[in-house]
Amino acid sequence: MRVLVVGAGGVGRAFARIAARRGSFEKVVIGDYDAGRAELAARSADSHFTGVKLDASDEDSVVELVRAEGIDAMLNAVDPRFVMPLYRAALAAGITYVDMAMSLSHPHPSEPHRLTGVKLGDEQFELAGRFEERGLLAIGGMGVEPGLSDVFAAYAARRLFSSVDDIGVRDGANLVVDGYAFCPTFSIWTTIEECLNPPVVWEKERGWFTTEPFSEPETFFFPGGIGAIECVNVEHEEVLLIPRWIDCRRVTFKYGLGDEFINVLRTIHLLGLDSTEPVAVPGGRVSPRDVVAARLPDPAEIGHLMHGLTCAGTWAKGIGTNGEPREVYLYHVADNDWCMANYDSQAVVWQTAINPVLALELVDSGVWSGAGLLGPEALPPEPFLDLLAQCGAPWGMEERTVR
Repeated sequence: MRVLVVGAGGVGRAFARIAARRGSFEKVVIGDYDAGRAELAARSADSHFTGVKLDASDEDSVVELVRAEGIDAMLNAVDPRFVMPLYRAALAAGITYVDMAMSLSHPHPSEPHRLTGVKLGDEQFELAGRFEERGLLAIGGMGVEPGLSDVFAAYAARRLFSSVDDIGVRDGANLVVDGYAFCPTFSIWTTIEECLNPPVVWEKERGWFTTEPFSEPETFFFPGGIGAIECVNVEHEEVLLIPRWIDCRRVTFKYGLGDEFINVLRTIHLLGLDSTEPVAVPGGRVSPRDVVAARLPDPAEIGHLMHGLTCAGTWAKGIGTNGEPREVYLYHVADNDWCMANYDSQAVVWQTAINPVLALELVDSGVWSGAGLLGPEALPPEPFLDLLAQCGAPWGMEERTVR
């Protein structure tokens, strides 16, 4: 398989290093608006990796590169603003498409904290039929969350339960970044988008609906020594994907952000610094959110300052295969020191990047196949989890006390 990775940031670079170590693909081309960054990511991987300048918003240029390089599959490793042009380019070029975050949402114009507007992934699902007609596979949300969390949901539904009641994705960490009071370990652009948009909840009898940001706080106990963390509702793709393929009563996503982090995000929103609309400043016009991003360190470059663990997982409740109530947490913990020592990538980006590597390996081997736009939960989970167990940071499962 010949793969085009669009984006040479932290996740794109980690993908290259993981794929090179595993010998996964015949060729990998890394495209980025910054040619030097793309070339650096390629050099840090292997000789059959190349870096090129590429504008993710220019569909024609992406299609031209795909055809010139004989690309079989595209991984979108840039922020969600570029999902639709890259998705359309993959369709036009007739190749497999994989992303780790789906097309952007737009809140309901009058009741944003009760009703959904345009939901995450809606624009992609509108074109899913065209992928299906051409026999092309697109996998949406194939990072860690969404991605591995959806695979966990599928495994639970298929192997651990006879019927599923609740599925709750829960994310928590004890990561610290030396020298910074506020330092997101992932793209601040994406962090603002998912944390300040109205969170979506799904209930079987109600469908999708929204709440206020940071609502429904609960204390969740994370394994690996992380411990108890307060988690709150955040907008995330799993809530939009899981109910499409898994029969359950309720789906939520909650993130352990911490009061200080939440207060900073609220201040950013209060000052209008989360806006993507350019404003006039001396010398030109600039997007406030881009200014915030420019004032924070690149998540790809802070690994040497980071310490601790990050945990991604799926909490499932229902009736077990023995007919008794059951509650489990399937999870994956990444240790920053291990990720840096083995891949020179910080834990959050490594934990995200390992999943599309494995997904594309399964597509290449024919173990994962299909047509149209599929979420990870629509595909067999066991082969994926078997591969993950071989990667040095195995997944785990805890039985929880049924309440």
